[in-house]
Parts: sequence; C-alpha cells; structure tokens
Amino acid sequence: MKRKYSIAAVVVAVMIIVIIWQLFQRMPGQAEGSPTRTSVPVAVEVEPVRKGTIRDIGVYTGTLLPESQFTVAPKVAGRLEKILVDIGDEVQRGQLIAMLDDDEFVQQVDQARAELDVARANIEESSSELGLRQRELDRVRILREKKIISQSELDAAEAQYAAALARQKVAEAQATQKEAVLKAAQVRLGYTRIRASWEDGTRSRVVGERFVDEGAMLAANAPIASVVGIDTLKAVIHVIERDYPRIRAGQKAFITTDAHPGRTFTGTIARIAPVLKEAARQARVEIDVDNVERVLTPGMFVRVQIQFEQRENAVVVPVKALARNNGSRSVFLVDRDLLKVRLVPVEIGIIEGDMAEVISPDLEGFVVTVGQHLLQDGSEIILTGKGPGPEAGGGQDGETREETNRS
Repeated sequence: MKRKYSIAAVVVAVMIIVIIWQLFQRMPGQAEGSPTRTSVPVAVEVEPVRKGTIRDIGVYTGTLLPESQFTVAPKVAGRLEKILVDIGDEVQRGQLIAMLDDDEFVQQVDQARAELDVARANIEESSSELGLRQRELDRVRILREKKIISQSELDAAEAQYAAALARQKVAEAQATQKEAVLKAAQVRLGYTRIRASWEDGTRSRVVGERFVDEGAMLAANAPIASVVGIDTLKAVIHVIERDYPRIRAGQKAFITTDAHPGRTFTGTIARIAPVLKEAARQARVEIDVDNVERVLTPGMFVRVQIQFEQRENAVVVPVKALARNNGSRSVFLVDRDLLKVRLVPVEIGIIEGDMAEVISPDLEGFVVTVGQHLLQDGSEIILTGKGPGPEAGGGQDGETREETNRS
C-alpha cells in the first residue's frame, strides 16, 4: 500500500515539473521567435567624435591675502590725542597717522636743552680758567729760569694748570652727555607723531582696520590701525602630492571669484613651499595677482586653474559617452548604415570639463551619449531627434545637427 502511494507521489511530481516547463516556455521573451533584450532597438542620443584642442588643467580653491600688511603702533605710552585716518583711507609712505599728547615730552626736551646750555656755559668758564692757568704757568717758568722763584712755586703752577685742563675735559664731556639726552628727548617727542612707514615708497596703501578711538590711553606698541598693500595680492592654494611635481614658479594661473562672476584674473606662481605638510600631504603655493584696479579684496574665496599640458588636434568624445566595461572604459560606436552599435574599449587621456581625450584607438563617427546603459555590443538603436540626422538613416525629424570643434 505504501509503495502505491510512493508511485503516485512520483507521478504527481513529474506532472508538476512538466506543467512548469510548459509555462516557462510560453513566457514573453523566452519562446522561439520572441524578441530578446538585445534584439529590441533602443532609442539613443549620439554625438560626433571630434578633433580639437584639449588641456590638462588643475583646479584648486584658495584665499586672497594682501601683498603686505603691518600694524601701526606707538613706541611710547600716552593718550591718543588725534587719529587722522579711518578704514579704507589711502595712505602714503611716511604719512602722519595719529598723534599722542606730547606735553610731557615737550617738557623733557626743554629740560634737556636747558641742561645742555648749562654744560656749554661750564665749558666756557673752564676754558677761561684754563687760559688763565696757562699764562700763569708760562710766567712762572720764565721766573724760574731766571732763578727768581723756587721750584716748588713752579710745581704748584703746573698742578693748577693740570687741574684746570681736567675741569675743561669734564665740562666738554658733560656737554656731550647733555647733547645725547636732548637728542633722546627729541626722539621720544617724535614718537608722539605716529607715521606709516615702509621700504617701498612707489605705491600707496590703504587702512585695513582701525583698533582705537581718540582719547584712549595707549601702552607702547598698542595697535592703532593696520595698513595693507592691495595693488598686488597673493592667492594662496594648497597642492596635493600628485600635482606637486608639475607646479613651477612662473606658471600662469587663472583666478575666478564669486564676487565677480564671469570675469577671470591672471596671476603668476611666485612661491612654492619646499615641503609638504605631513598631516594633509599638501604644499603651499602663492600666486601673485595684479590688482591695480583694486577690484579684488583680501579674504576673498577664489578658484584657481593651472594649465599643466595642452594637446592640439586630439580625438575627444563627451565624458557622458564613456561606459564602464569590466573595470575599463569603453564607448558605443554607431554603425550609421546598420543602425547598430559596437562596444569599443578606449584609453582615456586628458579630461577637461565635459570632454575626454581618447588616446587609442583612433575613433571616427558618432558615439552614444544617452541610453548606453541599455546597450550591448551589436545592439540595434533608434536615433532620437538629437541624433546625427537622416544621412545616418535614423533621423526622425529630418534635421542635421551641426557640430563644432571644441577648443
């Protein structure tokens, strides 16, 4: 009895398998003569393979810094009596920026000058006494030669002359000292007039920031205002290790900023750091940017483009035409007679914007730019209105698309 049930179960299983197989055969796309994925024409857009100039350009971001910047500060402490500049004011080399209360310093100069006058009067007095002692010594020497006076009197006259000569030298030294004191007092008085000073006097600069107001008590070296040079700016970028060997001083750079859309400024690479920062593996690069018109401002965010290489008459295709195939890049090349595509592996060189250079093989014709994800090697295609036109056999709207070489 159990054996009969087993045979019946086997028969039922076989029948189920047969039914499933028949249903599978009748499924769309599996029955004989039904179209497969590769046999269904795919609507695509194509663009021509072009020849033109393509450039290898590195794009970086950075910040604009002033060519030079320093802080104006007093060398002596005092009350700020007057400040003569404000933010944005243009200043010349040596221009007066601020003044401190100078009453105390003027008094020191007057006192030093008076002490110098006293020292000079002492010189005159000691000179007169020295002359008197010189004449007395000469008279005593004559009398001693005639044996009229004793040797002790001659010795006393010589001692008095030597003392007068010493007093003369002391008076002269004191006068020299008082002259130095006067000059120091005059220098300190000059420090109450704070000026903007720098080496290169051919260009003016501007006040970038003001830190204090009139009436403030300032310590020595307390900042009053900052002065910046903006006729030339520095665009500072950081270059990664891969691009570092290709950077050279003197290379041209093209700078754009959101503050001036549509406008490009030209700069020159001036300085390259000799070392890479270990944390980021990047090197600092400084680019000099001419800013005579003063349309750029320190602190602006900039984008910098540096051209490393340029190739003329290169074979280029749109980047969107590139497809991945087993880890390599390929394009679908259009057969304009059969309206089919051929999968062609390619070696890519420079990529600039939306165009890519094809190093090999030497392509001609049209490549698929939209719809390639539905294609296989040998797939049939239907050209949309953006295709190559009726001469390819697939234009739907009868229009021929004009293409120009990309420069």
